[in-house]
Amino acid sequence: MSKIRYFLLLSCVLFFFGNTNAQDVFIQQNQTTLIQPPYLKAGDTVAIVAPSGILKNRNNEVQQAVILLQSWGLNAIVGKHVFSKSDHFAGTDDERCEDFQTALDDPTVSAIWCARGGYGTVRILDKLDYTKFKIHPKWIIGYSDITALHNQIHNVGYQSIHALMCVSLTKDLDDIKETLVTFKSTIFGNLVNYTLEGSAYNRVGVGSGPLVGGNLTMLHTMLGSKTSIDVSGKILFIEEIGEYKYHIDRMLQSLKRAGYFDNCKGVIVGDMSRLRKNTTLWGTSVEQLVLDALADYDFPIAFNMPAGHEKDNRAMVLGKTIELKVEKGKSMIKFDD
Repeated sequence: MSKIRYFLLLSCVLFFFGNTNAQDVFIQQNQTTLIQPPYLKAGDTVAIVAPSGILKNRNNEVQQAVILLQSWGLNAIVGKHVFSKSDHFAGTDDERCEDFQTALDDPTVSAIWCARGGYGTVRILDKLDYTKFKIHPKWIIGYSDITALHNQIHNVGYQSIHALMCVSLTKDLDDIKETLVTFKSTIFGNLVNYTLEGSAYNRVGVGSGPLVGGNLTMLHTMLGSKTSIDVSGKILFIEEIGEYKYHIDRMLQSLKRAGYFDNCKGVIVGDMSRLRKNTTLWGTSVEQLVLDALADYDFPIAFNMPAGHEKDNRAMVLGKTIELKVEKGKSMIKFDD
């Protein structure tokens, strides 16, 4: 959608609704147009928070993240409760929420970088208030369990970044060189287009639309809630770790039965890592599983996106419109300017 058309439609909404929530109403009805927070520049501040699992013995990775950001000319602040402990979590729900809310509300913070995933983000979603965030929007960065936040941010009407987290850093950063290159380029606004390795499983075709998605389990968990995303007119990215193949099929079937894919414009499949073996074998590859589950649709499907729970975890802007071209020999992902 052109900027002119966007503002014409927004003006109509303002005329009819005549209140300060008009833009929110417009965004809810037009989720293909998401607001892009300002990209980072030297001197900006990144807040590191832990909205999910406990960071036991992970002090070194967080300190390494601070040093890395500083080497890029950025300031870094670490949330008060990042190293708190409450059973499975990095502090109580209220403590984790406090850190995230503080970062959301702080006008001097340009990005919120999640220290790790695991489990726990869903427990704080309904406690968060985006009022001040809308005045000073910032990038939310992470993957895995942070998919819950990506969903929520999307429905609030803003883009976010699917990328590595602090605990993804390795002692030798050369081990994740491409991951870091794309991460740095993305947060500074130099988006990277991707040419993916081909696959015999690729479903050939072209599609265009805002990129959405993340961890399949989290997308499935959000189903039926106000933080479920509408995939209509969009391109869906999925990745997974530690699941049985039949679990992956069950989640795809559930999403399918809920109409999730009815007007989807394409699917990009990232890493399916450390899949568990059931005593009764599934019988096909996970790629064929995905194709079979989505056999009723004609949109393109691209495999081999290096994103997910592996060292090579390339950054992507969720909510940004992409052009997807899938061939057997390769797939191309281009972010709109």
